[in-house]
Amino acid sequence: MKTVLLLLIAILLFKITDAQTQHYKPAVIAFYNLENFFDTINNPKINDEDFLPGGVKHYNSKVYQAKVLRLATVISQIGTDINPDGFAFIGIAEIENDTVLNDLIHHPLLKDRNYGIVHYDSRDIRGVDVALLYNPKYFTVLNSRKLFVPLPEGAKTSAYTRDVLWVKGILNGDTVYVFVNHWPSRVGGEQRSAPGRFAAAQVNRNFIDSIEKYKPGAKIIVMGDLNDDPINESITKVLGATGKIADVKPGGLYNPWVDLYKRGIGTLAYQDAWGLFDQIIISYAWLDKNQQGYFFFQPHIFNKEFMVENTGKYKGYPMRTWDGNVFRGGYSDHFPTYIVLLKKVE
Repeated sequence: MKTVLLLLIAILLFKITDAQTQHYKPAVIAFYNLENFFDTINNPKINDEDFLPGGVKHYNSKVYQAKVLRLATVISQIGTDINPDGFAFIGIAEIENDTVLNDLIHHPLLKDRNYGIVHYDSRDIRGVDVALLYNPKYFTVLNSRKLFVPLPEGAKTSAYTRDVLWVKGILNGDTVYVFVNHWPSRVGGEQRSAPGRFAAAQVNRNFIDSIEKYKPGAKIIVMGDLNDDPINESITKVLGATGKIADVKPGGLYNPWVDLYKRGIGTLAYQDAWGLFDQIIISYAWLDKNQQGYFFFQPHIFNKEFMVENTGKYKGYPMRTWDGNVFRGGYSDHFPTYIVLLKKVE
């Protein structure tokens, strides 16, 4: 797969048209659910008792440092076959606070990239949030805020879920609006919990509409662990994302993960069935390949062999950190996703 991708990039980078050589500059945009990335310090405001030295998982400093190393190993490699610096920015989910983020970005595998952090605490009962890590060499943050998701009654046993993180920034000259999500889980059943995901999707849709109203043709990216697959109604109906480029109109959204999902390819597995919850969805403005700015090229799931479970009941699944309360020593129960963008270089 890597060889094929490099070949395709090479073809684009050195494409000859009318005796002229057209060069392209790539950019990588990624998302990764880090699977219960907690510190070892008790926070009385959240339910983090399992992830303490005295908890059922015996979550001590040794385990924590192993978790940091595993995550840094994966993050350091995402997109490096496209750009040696890896991604321009990555949305992440299931992190407790900025303490774990700072430990992560200062790990020896990552510290030379000088990642910046955008993060806000939310009122999720488990205390997990979303965040954005960005490489200031490629992305400049202009503004950010958190967007509250009001849950309908009965959608969840708790009153709150993760906020949506909204970030406005400059990606090598392009103004970009990014939404980082971790929608309500399917605990309690897919149908019962669906209204919570509808509510999160609606928050995104409302804010996207407001951006399009004052800046038509805005370059928008919606990413996250949506806890729904690309064909579910929260994405197709509420968010309004389609997997067919020809059907995307101005103000609409394109979901490049539909075909992969229909082919049985996913980012997480449950009862031997693959789901593709981890998606990066883009607005109409990214689809014109003749523009001067960045345009969409390809979607990818980052699932190198070392990240895949090789034994036991989870064989073939993403190598998870935990098997129940037993430390498995893996990376995450989700594979990261990323998209490749290209920009013409005169």
